[in-house]
Amino acid sequence: MAKLGVITNGINEDLQIALRVMNEFDLDQAELQFVWGKEVGDLACDEVHRISDLVGSHDVKVSCISRGVFGGLLLESLEETHPVYLEHLDALRRCIATAQALDCSLVRVMSFRKEMILFGSHGADIWNVSNGAWDKLVELMELPVRIAEEEGVTLVVETGNNAMITSAHLGRRLIDELGTDRLKLLWDPCNSLYCNEPAYPDGYEAVRDGYIGHIHLKDSLIDIPRATVRCTPLGEGHMAPHLEPLAAALKADGYDGAISLESVYRPEGGTFEDGFRASVNRMKELLG
Repeated sequence: MAKLGVITNGINEDLQIALRVMNEFDLDQAELQFVWGKEVGDLACDEVHRISDLVGSHDVKVSCISRGVFGGLLLESLEETHPVYLEHLDALRRCIATAQALDCSLVRVMSFRKEMILFGSHGADIWNVSNGAWDKLVELMELPVRIAEEEGVTLVVETGNNAMITSAHLGRRLIDELGTDRLKLLWDPCNSLYCNEPAYPDGYEAVRDGYIGHIHLKDSLIDIPRATVRCTPLGEGHMAPHLEPLAAALKADGYDGAISLESVYRPEGGTFEDGFRASVNRMKELLG
C-alpha cells in the first residue's frame, strides 16, 4: 500500500504547524522543500537536528528531500566544469547529507531547462530537433548518479513543466540510458498533462515496472494554447478522469512508495493550508 503524505510547505513553512496538520489527517510522509524560510539543503546543522526531533515527536518520516537542483539551467551553456553546474552539485551534496541525517533515501533533482523537440526524422532532424540536447542531458546526469551511488541514496528526477523530462516516457528513457538503479522517476502526472501525456494509461504504463521512486499528486485546469494553468482541488481539474483508474492500478501493482499531495491550490481569499484541506480527503479516499 502507498504511503501518504504532503510537501510540508504546501501547508506551512513552519514545520511544526505542518506536522500538526498532517497528524490531524493521519499522514505520515513529510516531503521537505522549504522549511522556516529556507530551501532544503540550506538548513544549518541545528535546524536539521530540530527537524529530526519534530518528525520523531509527530511520528512522521521524511519521504523525500526536494530541492530544485539543476532546475532551469540551460544545457547549451553547461559543461561539467562550469561554475553554475558545480554550484548545483554542491547543493545536491548538501541535500544528500540532509537526507542521510533524517533517515531519508530519496533526493529530488530536476532536469535542466526544456528544449521542445528532442528527437525527429525525415527532415525534422535537420530543421526542428535541438540536436545534442538529449545527449548533453545524459552526460550531465552521469556525475549526480555516481554521487548517489557512492552515498547510497536514490535520486528521483521530476517530470517538470519547464524541464527536459516532462513525461513518464522521457523519464523512463533517461533512466534506461543511464543504466542505474540509483535514479528513479518522481512522477507528477498532472505536470505531464501539459506535454499532452495522459496520466492513465499512457503515463503509468511507461513507468509501472519499477521506474517510479516517488509520486506528486495534484490537479489543474490546463490550457496549452493560452499557456495557462489554474490549480484546482483534487478531482476538479483535468486529472479527474485519471485518478480512479490510476489509484486502482497502483493498488493492483502493489506500489508501496510514498505519494505526496502537492498542495499548490489556493482558494480565492484563502491560504495554501485551505487548499490542502480541500484535497486531502479525496487523496485518502483514492489511495488510503
